[in-house]
Amino acid sequence: MPDLADVRSFLADEHGLAVVSTVQADGRVLSSVANCGVHAHPVSGAECVALVSRCAAARLGHVRAGSQITITVRRGWRWVGVTGPASLIGPDDPADEVDDDDLRMLLRSVFQAAGGTHDDYDDYDRVMAAERRAAVFVTPARILGNG
Repeated sequence: MPDLADVRSFLADEHGLAVVSTVQADGRVLSSVANCGVHAHPVSGAECVALVSRCAAARLGHVRAGSQITITVRRGWRWVGVTGPASLIGPDDPADEVDDDDLRMLLRSVFQAAGGTHDDYDDYDRVMAAERRAAVFVTPARILGNG
């Protein structure tokens, strides 16, 4: 049975590229592609699969409405999928334990865990704030695959 070590290994390839799926209000599944990484949740400390998302992304609305998230990573014929509840931390989804400066550093840290690099983190911070980006943390309730 795969575990988070397998997920971390899969995500290390191709800069964490994965398919992120949520359930819409009408029951249809919405899937998109995002860069993900394994990252500790800043409040609980539990290891999660995390990503940075635009505030306007439909997936955030689905999570706010109660949708779980499935993150699927494929490398050749091997794959691993993580399904679980998600929590959001961002300007529209504040956490008491995370102030504005903590959020700035958290978005950087999740971005880096997902394989991201940037030449100018001041510019990165400015864009994240302007786009009201949020960190998404998926707590693994189930991990499946043939990885």
